[in-house]
Amino acid sequence: MLFRSDFTRQTEEFMKAAREIRVPEQVQAMIEDGVARGRKTVDGLTDVAVDGAKVAEDVFLAVHAGAKTIGEKLIENTRANSAAVFAATTEIARAKSLPEAARLQAEFVRTQFQVAGAQAQELFQLYASVAKGTFEQVNTATSRAVDRRSEEHTSELQSPCNLVCRLLLEKK
Repeated sequence: MLFRSDFTRQTEEFMKAAREIRVPEQVQAMIEDGVARGRKTVDGLTDVAVDGAKVAEDVFLAVHAGAKTIGEKLIENTRANSAAVFAATTEIARAKSLPEAARLQAEFVRTQFQVAGAQAQELFQLYASVAKGTFEQVNTATSRAVDRRSEEHTSELQSPCNLVCRLLLEKK
């Protein structure tokens, strides 16, 4: 029981002393400044994350658009080539003689080689164009994000506190 009353008395004395202690203004100012700097840092990191997400979104949209264009071209070529095969097959089936059928088949093969070459060249140009556009989109989006960060960093360095620190460092 004695221990308990001592403990209670000591606790009450501690609480009374704690109620009378005041946090110095300089300490309060340091804490508030630390919180403000922490908030600014988190806001900056959030902005970086948002910029990064926007860059990724822009790139994915560019890639998707390019893939869609290439896919549509491949489907168009497949339909055209299939139609050509069935047209040639129908013509060959209607041939009146074996030499006529052979001539029609040879014409079809020669024509399809030319068509396939033109389609391959067109697809190559399309792939190159899509790749170029995608890389340009990546560069543009990344540059915008970097420029924004750079502008914010420059303005931070020109704040009165950082300006004094920078001037002091330059004197050394």
